[in-house]
Amino acid sequence: MKALVLLLGLAVAMPRLAADPGQQSEAAPAPAGRVTPHSRGLHGYIGFRHEPLPPGGGYTAGMGFYAAVWPLVDQPLANFQIGLPSSWILPDNSDNKDHPLCPEGTRARQWKPRGPTWSSVFQTIEGGLGYWAGNHFRYGPPKFSMNGTPQCYDYEIGSPGWSFFYSNEALPDDRLGIAQLSNRLLIPPDGLTFQGNPNGEFLGYSWMALPFTDPTTGDPPTGEQSWTCFLSAANFKGPIAYYIPETWSKIGKLFNDPFLYGRGLDARPGVMGGGAMEINTVPRFDATDAHGTTYSKLPNLQWPVDSQGRAYLVQDVTYYSKLALYDAFRAWRQGGPACSGRFDPRGAFKPKLTTRTTRYDQAGNPIVGVERAFDTRVFEGNVWGLQWFSNNLAQAGHFPQYYKHVGNERVAVPPSEVPAETGLHAQQFRLAPMGPPYTSPTKGAWAEPGPVRGPFKARLLDGSVVTYYWYRFVDQPSFQQYHWSEEKKAKLQAFIEKLHAAWPIDRDYMPPPTRGKLVALDPGLIVSPPKGLEVGYVPIVTRQEAP
Repeated sequence: MKALVLLLGLAVAMPRLAADPGQQSEAAPAPAGRVTPHSRGLHGYIGFRHEPLPPGGGYTAGMGFYAAVWPLVDQPLANFQIGLPSSWILPDNSDNKDHPLCPEGTRARQWKPRGPTWSSVFQTIEGGLGYWAGNHFRYGPPKFSMNGTPQCYDYEIGSPGWSFFYSNEALPDDRLGIAQLSNRLLIPPDGLTFQGNPNGEFLGYSWMALPFTDPTTGDPPTGEQSWTCFLSAANFKGPIAYYIPETWSKIGKLFNDPFLYGRGLDARPGVMGGGAMEINTVPRFDATDAHGTTYSKLPNLQWPVDSQGRAYLVQDVTYYSKLALYDAFRAWRQGGPACSGRFDPRGAFKPKLTTRTTRYDQAGNPIVGVERAFDTRVFEGNVWGLQWFSNNLAQAGHFPQYYKHVGNERVAVPPSEVPAETGLHAQQFRLAPMGPPYTSPTKGAWAEPGPVRGPFKARLLDGSVVTYYWYRFVDQPSFQQYHWSEEKKAKLQAFIEKLHAAWPIDRDYMPPPTRGKLVALDPGLIVSPPKGLEVGYVPIVTRQEAP
């Protein structure tokens, strides 16, 4: 397995989101009492690792866990991006020591520290729970979103139609990559919403490599692994969507590089290595006191803690071999007995988790003292989380908000040590407004062969309205770029009809969590197929907008 430090360096190489045009330069301190807004208030990875997986166990066909869901911020903030505990899955190319996996001309090839192979930025499945600067409709709790980077970060895929919040318009037809699988759950471009105000309940999610189609030897050769996202929530359980294998294989043909054939997530074992909260984009205020000392203020970041100051964030981290589901699934598709979809514990391994104190920075300057307020822990039962300590630096469950600038360091201080003349205590961070609509075209893959019924509308708890249509499974937009034979499409369609008939949304597919309660998804996301479309048809979101 790759070390977590390698995976967690992923975002370091990626360009930072631009600051607001009105933000002040960080070069010189302002006069006492003048508060200036800035970005890059906080950066770091609050993460966990684990012991090595058993050699030869083949625990590379799936991985998943239960992650806590809670409102990290008490208001929907603008220019704010922090992921709740999530993971990164890469194709295992550890046998390649020197050949570049990212061709010249791709975005990630410019990130020279990732050489000589660029394996850590070649292809990834990431996303998960979180807040993203590109969200259009913020409402308090986090959202859940898939995200894949099939071509060295040239583009990203976050839903059956759109990128990872980088555009209001749907992806071009030839960059669509996720197939909607569930006929009971809408997948909006802005992410899945939750019911009520979650406060530490758990969402289970696993990525399982499943063979929906056979491998091909064509141009390009393509493996049979369809990485499928399973959710486990109080009111929905089961698979929601999968990455079409060609999403990963076509890079070799596009860049005329046969070395890349068989190197993608369609064919290679998956590796994860751990997980983390990625703190990416956090606004801040700076102000100077009467003596010329600068202080910073961050938004109020909060975690759900018990009476002993413990926040339980991730549990039941599990890796799966093909014995867990892949083998039974493949046998079913090839005419064998129906597969229940439940993950077989004989193909599961739960590694012992480890963790270490997080390093934080503010605009590249090291932050010190946070560890006096809280630190990472692996609690009894192999549960990863945070432990708060008794002091006046921060209230239990809250990240220290204030920092004194001492040389190049940012030293965490309690609110009482921030001089009143700075004016920081009263400053409020800008709230995020409703964003523009997400739109899709009325031609191309969206219209040919097109939907069979619609439009329908659903109102979500983030205040948005989604428009969706019902498509026959193989007629959904993501598949149209491949021009498959009628025989191949007919086989896949017939199997999906069996799956829809046999896999309900109230069955445990992932093993239940060992502790705590499950979070509930927004009921507005859960739909029922129209009469006559009960199996073999899926709801495809075509638009999401403010009412």
